[in-house]
Amino acid sequence: MTTVKLMRAIRVAEFGGPSVLKLYSDIPAPSPGQKQTGDRVFATATETGGYAEYAVASEDAVHRLPDSLDFCQGAAIGVPYFTAYRALFHKAHAKAGETALIHGASGGVGIAACQLARAFGLKVLGTTGTVEGMELVLKNGAHQAFNHRENDYVSKIKEATNGQGVNVIVEMLSNVNLDNDLQMLSYGGRVTIVGCRGPIEINPRDTMIKESSIIGVALFFATQEETAECAAALFAGMEAGWLRPVVGPKYPLEKASLAHEDIINSPGAAGKMVLMM
Repeated sequence: MTTVKLMRAIRVAEFGGPSVLKLYSDIPAPSPGQKQTGDRVFATATETGGYAEYAVASEDAVHRLPDSLDFCQGAAIGVPYFTAYRALFHKAHAKAGETALIHGASGGVGIAACQLARAFGLKVLGTTGTVEGMELVLKNGAHQAFNHRENDYVSKIKEATNGQGVNVIVEMLSNVNLDNDLQMLSYGGRVTIVGCRGPIEINPRDTMIKESSIIGVALFFATQEETAECAAALFAGMEAGWLRPVVGPKYPLEKASLAHEDIINSPGAAGKMVLMM
């Protein structure tokens, strides 16, 4: 008689708010098959769902986790760092010597973008909504930090570039910031859209004046070659020591709905939120 190993996992059976995230303790644990690795890795995607004690992932979605990083840090690498790399280099084609503005710089993708941009030779500016967030951003690659809750933060950023504007913006909340972003760009500047919670009205003429670009970013469109390039760059950063994920609040699996409530209502992110098994 074969014994089926059971695990705890979050399942969602209906549309709704965070309350629809339900914990079950009788879910059959998945078993890896061919080309589903069992090594010490981090993943950018799973085939069985990530809110669980066990998950199966395809080999092209997993990458080796160095011994220098723990599994909490590993959980903070995948989507945030691959997204940040794609936004900066695959889409914005950021170059050493340029200036990058990272909006929401204290969150998972924001911290990743700050570390990557600094390591690749860019001048890095970051915005956050709290004093603590500004301190965190400055510790993780930003040359200067700004509070986007202040009414004059746009003018302060323009001053920081001597009126030239920024070359690249990584935008986490484009439905709020995109109009201001277009005002802060340099000639030929690029805004990469990583996050959005709704529509916004802009004047397309603002893109004409500077021949600037608005570019959408979606990680799941990355080619195998792009993914391999990103993975190699990130592993080099882990080996060199400059890629150090910042783990923010930790929640036990049974508090998954609370984690969602907190991130929705947070005044400002502080690293990557992680679920503990």
